[in-house]
Amino acid sequence: MLRIAVIGAGPSGFYATSQLLRAGFEVDLLDALPTPFGLVRAGVAPDHPNIKAVTRVFEKTAAAEGFRFFGGVELGRHVTPAELLRRYHAVLYAIGTTTDNRLGIPGEDLPGSHAATEFVAWYNGHPSFAEHRYDLSAEKAVVVGNGNVALDVARMLVLGSEELAVTDTADHAIEALGASRVREVTVLGRRGPAQAAFTNPELLELGELSRADVLVDPADVEATTQDDVRATNRKNVEILRGYAARETSGKPCQVRLRFLRSPVEILGDGRVEAVRVVKTRLVDGRAVPTDEFEELPCGLVIRSIGYRGLPMEGVPFDGRSGLIANDGGRVAGQERAYVAGWIKRGPSGVIGTNKKDAADTTSKIIDDAEAGRLGNPHALEAPAAEAFLQDRVPDLITWQGWAMLDAHERAAGEPHGRPRVKLVRRQEMAEVLGAGKVVA
Repeated sequence: MLRIAVIGAGPSGFYATSQLLRAGFEVDLLDALPTPFGLVRAGVAPDHPNIKAVTRVFEKTAAAEGFRFFGGVELGRHVTPAELLRRYHAVLYAIGTTTDNRLGIPGEDLPGSHAATEFVAWYNGHPSFAEHRYDLSAEKAVVVGNGNVALDVARMLVLGSEELAVTDTADHAIEALGASRVREVTVLGRRGPAQAAFTNPELLELGELSRADVLVDPADVEATTQDDVRATNRKNVEILRGYAARETSGKPCQVRLRFLRSPVEILGDGRVEAVRVVKTRLVDGRAVPTDEFEELPCGLVIRSIGYRGLPMEGVPFDGRSGLIANDGGRVAGQERAYVAGWIKRGPSGVIGTNKKDAADTTSKIIDDAEAGRLGNPHALEAPAAEAFLQDRVPDLITWQGWAMLDAHERAAGEPHGRPRVKLVRRQEMAEVLGAGKVVA
């Protein structure tokens, strides 16, 4: 029996695992976190529970014969890629793109300037970000970016305490956001409405906020042409045109969507006080700066301009793209090594996009297996593979261990009408599991 190690228990990792199990492989699914589901747990906005329902599909995968989950396994710290390749017939990396793109402008590192990757992880209860602190005492915030994550951040900043209280937002974030003084959030796009990467449902949802009016400058929309624009973007322009025509209703907060503006400097004496932006114009689809500038007063800046992966020793990496170097899913220059998801193609698409992407990669694994290219006489039998990981990871968590954590979180949330109260610190998880013992 051929056994594959899939690294990363997010959507792309689970989709690949499901496809490999159906093809007759055994799969060990490893993740650096003690908990599975990747960005479904730690990235999807807490007020979007329907999107998180995909975990029910993943749970069926976990119940299949030949599946095992090992949480808390950090590549480079506990095991190396070379060690995994020696112990499995193949290794598939589905680790995502874990860091953010930077603006590259003066003042970007001032206190009050943050990456959306960290802010999202913080309010979702990612253990590595639970101790972060955000100063939400200013009334104005700027979110740089024109994708769904930028809208998620803007929305979270203006949700009311009663709206957050019924979600699985981390408790520390509910407390901080509930006390927030932010009343105006400006979302900046360097290009126009027709080029924004929002999905239609996400943009429509913004207009349904109970505490915030959505403001759009009619001039931004009317200057937009719809020639050669995808259907999704045409619908976005229609939605934005509707927002531009709306009368404000006097809600306590405002979300301003501003286009053709690009930040050139974050200003402040010791902390963020304003963002200086340049007005842009489109030339062949590119945002070209003009000689018009303005300053937007604010005390908080969150950049959401895309993600990139981090290099790992022993895995070929393309520093320009921020991705594992690969040829259609096969890791460049390495036998029996594969890649799927964002770390393969870049941060694009929705959760379901990863299913086809994973299939493209798993088909190559199946082809290589049938051609006899996965022969590895040193691959460990299942018990030995688990013993190896237990030896390297003292607090290794199996699927049974996750089931205990899951039950604990759900039980804690039930009295409050919440889907769960997340455990956000590894020590808390260890206590639930019994002083960090391996649960097999």
